[in-house]
Amino acid sequence: MASSSSPYPSSLLLSLFTLFSILFWAFSSEEIENTPLTITLPLTPIFEREPSTDPMVFLQQLASASKSRAHLLKYGKTSHPLKTPLYPMEYGGHTIPLSFGTPPQKLSYLVDTGSTVVWAPCTAHYKCINCTISAKDVPFFEPQLSTSLTNLSCKNPICNTGCLRCKANSTNCPKVCAYYLQYGTGAAVGYYLLKDLHFPGKSIHNFIVGCTVTGLRESYTDAMAGFGRSMFSLPVQMKVKKFAYCLNSHYFDNTRNSRILIFDYRDGDTKGLSYTPFLKNPPDWPDYYYLNVKNLKLGNKILPIPRKYLAPGSNATGGLIIDSGFSYGYMAGAVYKIVTNELKKQMSKYRRSHAAEEEIGLGPCYNFTGRKIEIPDLIYHFSGGATMVVPGNRYLYFDTEPTGIGCFPVDTDAAKNLEFTPGPSIILGNYMQVNQYIEYDLKNNRFGFRQQKC
Repeated sequence: MASSSSPYPSSLLLSLFTLFSILFWAFSSEEIENTPLTITLPLTPIFEREPSTDPMVFLQQLASASKSRAHLLKYGKTSHPLKTPLYPMEYGGHTIPLSFGTPPQKLSYLVDTGSTVVWAPCTAHYKCINCTISAKDVPFFEPQLSTSLTNLSCKNPICNTGCLRCKANSTNCPKVCAYYLQYGTGAAVGYYLLKDLHFPGKSIHNFIVGCTVTGLRESYTDAMAGFGRSMFSLPVQMKVKKFAYCLNSHYFDNTRNSRILIFDYRDGDTKGLSYTPFLKNPPDWPDYYYLNVKNLKLGNKILPIPRKYLAPGSNATGGLIIDSGFSYGYMAGAVYKIVTNELKKQMSKYRRSHAAEEEIGLGPCYNFTGRKIEIPDLIYHFSGGATMVVPGNRYLYFDTEPTGIGCFPVDTDAAKNLEFTPGPSIILGNYMQVNQYIEYDLKNNRFGFRQQKC
């Protein structure tokens, strides 16, 4: 069929012409003659407050208004940052309080940038298999008390597990979206709910949160808040542009001396931070925050770590990630041996504590009793010129304070004599992040940090 020269049907054009004709002839010729050709409207300046009569103050008001207007045009409408207390815990993690449901039910959630799901135990019959805690001591969310709660259907496109144990066109099967999540040696089993998440002055509706019914080999009673790179994570569901924290120096004692975790909806640089980009994740590890580390130094000595351990390979091995949920961190066997061999050389003037090494299963350990403590810095050089300096008392662990026995507590598989293992070769745990202001800039896909007393 040949196309018409007009995009509108002739019947519609005829109707519009008739309507305009009626409106035109509704005015008398006298009214038309008396209608002015121009209309003048008053233009009045608008200020949030009465403008000052002082010329300099008035100029400052204009500058402030111009700055606000420029920010709006450049970044769009933004919300103020949300802040929540961040508490160190005796098991080595850090928690924040979160309130879900209507009325809100508050629980403590472990901040974990190495995982992606927000979940809480949600039944009085919660089971914990081979756990070091008692299931009876675990606080839980009570779904039956909330009026703003629905199950996430297994037929929802965002459910990545689908409808389990269901035949095609079956009507008698569970409709919930189930999950099985692994955390190192532990695991959690449950199903997803849609709840309201509440902060002071702000609520987020239909937040996807897990209802865990069974745990495996857990060592703490807190719920889990995944901050990783996934649509299920807390910051992604909150639609923040970045989040940041500054971790306390602590000795695993459940101190209530909290700091602040910041959810930031604003874009742009944060003053004083050094930035390095996040790397593209290997397909097998899509949720981690990989960083491009150029080299590691111990004191002034560049450590001869092969590049295959510093950069993630196509076979999903190697590279460095940052993980707030891992206390001491991890180094693959080859990396661990290079670091500790150099540490032993530079610390040779101190007496080794083999008894401490046998007791905790990590090391090397040193006895500093009665000695002046001099420990070389552990330095990470990242792409973009960013350099993270970790002082000795932030990578050697002292049981109470920097005196007595100090150990290198980084976890490793060195004893297994494995050349290469799947996953990252280096995990920068939260113990090395203490007294660093840490920022995850999701909008600009980069990691920022600066040293400061937290």
